Amino acid sequence: MRCPNDGAVLETSERDGVEVDSCPDCRGVWLDRGELDKILDRSNRDAAAFAFPHRTRRKRSFLSDLFDD
Repeated sequence: MRCPNDGAVLETSERDGVEVDSCPDCRGVWLDRGELDKILDRSNRDAAAFAFPHRTRRKRSFLSDLFDD
C-alpha cells in the first residue's frame, strides 16, 4: 500500500492486535475502518483499571495543625 501524502510504501506493524500502517517518510499513521475504535476502547479500559479513587475526605487546612480537633 502507498502513502496518500507522498506515495512512499507504507510499513505495517501490529500493536495489541491492531494493525497500523505508517509512512517512514512523512511519519503519517493510517488506520483501517474500526481500528481507531479498537485502540480507544483498549485505552479507556486500561485507564479505568489504573484510575485512582477520588478522595472523599476534605483536605486539611494549615489551621488544623495549629488547633486540636
